[in-house]
Amino acid sequence: MRDGGKIDAAIKVLTDVLTRHQPVKSAAKDWGKRARYAGSKDRAWVSGLVLDSLRNKLSLAHAMGSDEPRALVLGALTHVWNWDIGRVDEAFDQEHAPSALTLDERERLVMAPDPVAPAHVRGDYPEWMAGLMERTFGEESVIEAQAMAVRAPVDLRINTLKAEPEKAEKALRSVKAEPIPSLKNGFRIPAPDPSVRANSVESIPAYSKGWVEVQDAGSQMAAAGANAQPGEQVLDYCAGGGGKSLAMAATMENKGQIYAYDIEGRRLSAMIPRLKRAGARNVQLRHPQEDLGLNDLELNMDLVVIDAPCSGVGTWRRRPDAKWRLKENSLNLRRRQQAEILHKACNFVKPGGRLLYITCSFLMEENEDQVAAFLADRSDFTQEDVVESAIRSGQLTEEGEAILARNKRLGGSVRLTPRSAGTDGFFMALMRRES
Repeated sequence: MRDGGKIDAAIKVLTDVLTRHQPVKSAAKDWGKRARYAGSKDRAWVSGLVLDSLRNKLSLAHAMGSDEPRALVLGALTHVWNWDIGRVDEAFDQEHAPSALTLDERERLVMAPDPVAPAHVRGDYPEWMAGLMERTFGEESVIEAQAMAVRAPVDLRINTLKAEPEKAEKALRSVKAEPIPSLKNGFRIPAPDPSVRANSVESIPAYSKGWVEVQDAGSQMAAAGANAQPGEQVLDYCAGGGGKSLAMAATMENKGQIYAYDIEGRRLSAMIPRLKRAGARNVQLRHPQEDLGLNDLELNMDLVVIDAPCSGVGTWRRRPDAKWRLKENSLNLRRRQQAEILHKACNFVKPGGRLLYITCSFLMEENEDQVAAFLADRSDFTQEDVVESAIRSGQLTEEGEAILARNKRLGGSVRLTPRSAGTDGFFMALMRRES
């Protein structure tokens, strides 16, 4: 496909996302079914343009004077992809391209960004979140948010149950993976140019052999904060797809027991092939509908990990469409769920045991506030320094230790962001039950 046709396709896909409220992946897939002539590179190009239009939706709408899909795509071409007006004209003269540029569009494409636009416009986050962002980041709200509007890399964790880092590194050269400076077992495939299809790690033998797992560096740091040791009894209370269970199985060297549980039992099914591929033999799935459930685990766990359901604002780089679907009511629902889960899961921690609370959110309402409310209600738990726990795990480099130290919050919790740590947005807090 030529550029003009791909631009027209991006406008159509973005229209489905914004008007029919389809996720980008679903809308792009539907277009791909209709456009059988489009190759994999064409589909990646179209998806990349749609995603960048969404990542920068408010600032582009402000620059173009319109929030229509055509305006957003045009704005993304010039303000994000850095096309000059000549290249845009050339594409729009091609067959199957959108209609010609208007005079107003042409003028707006060459205008510089407005430096005095409202903070939520410059930062590209929903206006209703302005107070939440200011509370969390203060005067740095805009620059923190702008770092969440860029394309994310693909982060990998070497599975030490199957391979040594040096051995896996050689296998990852084909996808241009580089060591993550903060993690001893972390590698990263840098984000490519947004118009280029990213390298697929799932296609290489090292992945099918279980040598590597896809896991964001922030999630790897959170698993390090757990510092799960060989022989311990661990409950992964909100296991989801099992990323942290797999990471802990490796640090535990398959010794001890991890109980993986999730209230949405169907999510546990996806863990089964991952566990097999990774060679993780000390993970036991506990389905919420089974008779036993978790009754036998009460007061028996050395460590309980809660990767709590949250707003997901920390994943805005990867899921920019979710940024615009988030509503205040859904955030409040998540906050109620988090409080309920904390009070349920803590009952499985044995005296002297640890409770690790994690979210992929940077909002204080989902993080520091939840920990403070829990500790105020449960005097048998005290907060500990999660940075020290992560250092003891041996999973961090000196640079990783420094990153966590820089991002430590009052009380010993840690907040990570793309700007501060080069990770997705993450929060982790460690608590211990009195002996």
